[in-house]
Amino acid sequence: MSAAAVLAEAIQAALNAHVPLAEELAGIFDAPPVRAATPHAVIGEALLSDWGTKDRAGREARVVVSLHDAGESPARLRRLAGEVELAMTGLPRAMGGGWQLASRVLLRGRIERKGEGRWSATSEWRLRMLKSGE
Repeated sequence: MSAAAVLAEAIQAALNAHVPLAEELAGIFDAPPVRAATPHAVIGEALLSDWGTKDRAGREARVVVSLHDAGESPARLRRLAGEVELAMTGLPRAMGGGWQLASRVLLRGRIERKGEGRWSATSEWRLRMLKSGE
C-alpha cells in the first residue's frame, strides 16, 4: 500500500477513535463531500516528498485536516480544532504496510469565516515516515 493511502487511513482512524470528535462530528471524509451536515472534517490529500535514507524508503508528508461548521461564532470550531490536535497525537508509530511514523509536527492552524454563518478551521501537519524491511 502506498504511503499516501496508509497515512490517510491512519489519520481517519485516529480521528474516528477520538471520542469527542466521534460524538460531535457529522462525518470525517477523505475528500470534500457533496453534501454533509456540520460540523464535519475533511482530510486533504497528502503532499509527499522523499525523506529516505541510504537503506530505507521514507516520505515527508504535508497534510491538512479541515473542519467545517456553521454558526454565529467559531467557538465550537475552536474547541473541535483542539480535539483534532489531541487526536493526531494518537497516530500509531506502526502505521501499516511497513510504514512507521518518525515524527509529527503541527505546522500551522487557522480559523476563518467562509461566508455568512460559515466557518472553517485548518491544521497543517508535517509527518515523516520510514518504511521498514527494505
